Amino acid sequence: MDPIPNLPDYRRLTEQDPWLEPYLDGLRRRAERYAQLRQQIAPDGNLMGAITQGHHHFGLNRGEHEGMPGVWYREWAPGAEYLALVGDFNQWDAGADPLTRDQWGIWQRFFPDAIYADRLTHGSRVKAHVGTSQGTMDRIPAYIRRVVQDPVTTNFAGEYWSPPEPYVWRFPRPIEQPRTAGGLRIYEAHVGMAPEDGHVGTFTEFRDNVLPRIADLGYNAIQLMAIMEHPYYGSFGYHVSNFFAVSSRFGTPEELKSLVDAAHRVGLHVVMDIVHSHAVKNLLEGLNRFDGTDHQYFHAGARGNHAAWDSLCFDYQKYEVLRFLLSNVRFWQEEFRMDGFRFDGVTSMLFHDHGIRRTFASYDDYFSVNVDADALAYLTLANEVAHAVDPQTVTIAEDVSGLVGLARPVAWGGIGFDYRLSMGVPDLWIRLLKEQRDEEWSLAEIYHALLNRRQDESSIGYVESHDQALVGDKTIAYWLMDARMYDGMSKFVEDPIIARGLALHKMIRLLTFALAGDGYLNFMGNEFGHPEWIDFPREGNNFSHHYARRQWSLTEHDHLHYRSLQDFDRSMLQLDARFGLLEDPLVEQLALHEDSRQLIFRRGPLVFAFNFHAHESYAGLRIPVPDASDYRMVLDTDALEFGGNGALLPLAHYPWQSVPMYGRDQSLMIYLPARSAQVLVPVGWTSDVRSPHG
Repeated sequence: MDPIPNLPDYRRLTEQDPWLEPYLDGLRRRAERYAQLRQQIAPDGNLMGAITQGHHHFGLNRGEHEGMPGVWYREWAPGAEYLALVGDFNQWDAGADPLTRDQWGIWQRFFPDAIYADRLTHGSRVKAHVGTSQGTMDRIPAYIRRVVQDPVTTNFAGEYWSPPEPYVWRFPRPIEQPRTAGGLRIYEAHVGMAPEDGHVGTFTEFRDNVLPRIADLGYNAIQLMAIMEHPYYGSFGYHVSNFFAVSSRFGTPEELKSLVDAAHRVGLHVVMDIVHSHAVKNLLEGLNRFDGTDHQYFHAGARGNHAAWDSLCFDYQKYEVLRFLLSNVRFWQEEFRMDGFRFDGVTSMLFHDHGIRRTFASYDDYFSVNVDADALAYLTLANEVAHAVDPQTVTIAEDVSGLVGLARPVAWGGIGFDYRLSMGVPDLWIRLLKEQRDEEWSLAEIYHALLNRRQDESSIGYVESHDQALVGDKTIAYWLMDARMYDGMSKFVEDPIIARGLALHKMIRLLTFALAGDGYLNFMGNEFGHPEWIDFPREGNNFSHHYARRQWSLTEHDHLHYRSLQDFDRSMLQLDARFGLLEDPLVEQLALHEDSRQLIFRRGPLVFAFNFHAHESYAGLRIPVPDASDYRMVLDTDALEFGGNGALLPLAHYPWQSVPMYGRDQSLMIYLPARSAQVLVPVGWTSDVRSPHG
């Protein structure tokens, strides 16, 4: 049998995971499906050819025809019987500018400047007039770059976007990539809900008011939500209608570019939420039944309907669907200089049942007939494309299934993501806060759960994202302190509920930061315990923006503990910036005592000492340490500046003693207050000399 071109060496996945040996046939089939796709696109230029340049061919693009300059409009609509471009340039006359169809169902028309230069201009409103067996309808072109909503009629229309002066980029991407300058420290943000007064925020406001805060805190990446155009604001940007259009409610494409440019100037990488898992059902705004059929971009019938999300599922087997989505990846990278993508809804893509109510308790789940082989192959190609356009691009999978190889190299039979989200971690914390008092928490269970991930694949740990902040749930801060946050956060008021909440908020974050991943994510405002949930304007709240905002001013008052929590977050992030914590693979438990509520462990050179006891502080507590060295404290959750009691001197110094303990030849004696944690580093440690594994 001839070798299959581009066949990944899928056996590499079994080198670190021998449990995969019985599934070699499944890995081979997965690799062959990907190789077949690569073979299919090879004649047209491989990954950088036609399959990723749809946005230069379809939609409205400047070009030439028979030596004449002008604008080409092309649309893939194989089921359509008639198609014309209409707009204010031709008084919306459906008979004025019809397109012609080729054998593959691609319609096109050239608009020469000699006739249309003064009519089809930058900002012209346009739609595709589509005639089908079901009737006629004006639709928004699939590859449109700009969509706007009429403030009076609320109808959406496309705009021909071709600025006479293209945006001039001023700043290069940050020289130091996140993966070589500590771990990836992501600030998840939503531009629209960033203002404090409740209006829908703009790219410019976010650039000027929020970016400086993020950079000051020590994050090195922002993850922008809701960038792709979506008709319903309350969908959080996950019901996308126009995949190549920047959401106009936040500003123009040039204003988004300015935001990205400014982020690069202050050393922030920009990761974009990209939604290729489903699409909005809307007929007037989206792709649904564009050519009159239910199977153009999506699966026909029930398979194309995502009942849980009330949306449509792409058919990843079709060439033009692949071209549409892969071109979309390349478009956002090249046009807007995005540094990475967080792929939404990966679990839903991977499985025919979308992973709903599935526990994924066995490897059998990853190789069953429930796996969508076409979606798996698409995601592999998408990662290949993203890294081919820019090898430094970061891709993150929002996946709860734990699919093996998801964040492993494509050449090894993996899917090619750089990271996967540790989605079980926030579920753990919410479950504990809902069901148990903290005095009842099992430290062994928590420690195991935070490390329970595929060690051969990088992951992003987090306590809570936007999901946990939505109305109907509660943020960690709200679970801990509830309504007392509204009047009990003053440093001059003693409140036991607030004191407990502050202590556990910091400890939960530090423990997750230290153990749960190779990167870290935080949703905007949660770092300072934002006191309210997220609820977008809707009929149920009288279309109020009150809960779709961020109260940044709470952190600007020295007498409020919101400032204390924010200052702690900044200091915690420095552990990675200074010591390379997040990407250090060395994690060891040093001591764990359920009865006295102590958990001691190391990650890299740092030793973490946690005391979860509600009221017992331990003076002269002996703990084992890996190195025969004095240690100094570099972070104390109980410090006054972080809203604690200040029982320890800053930068406390602990001399080592040659007293063996738990298999170590040396130990320290420390003071560990109740409900607090401290982080220690060997005296004299530098980033050039790693602490030996003692």
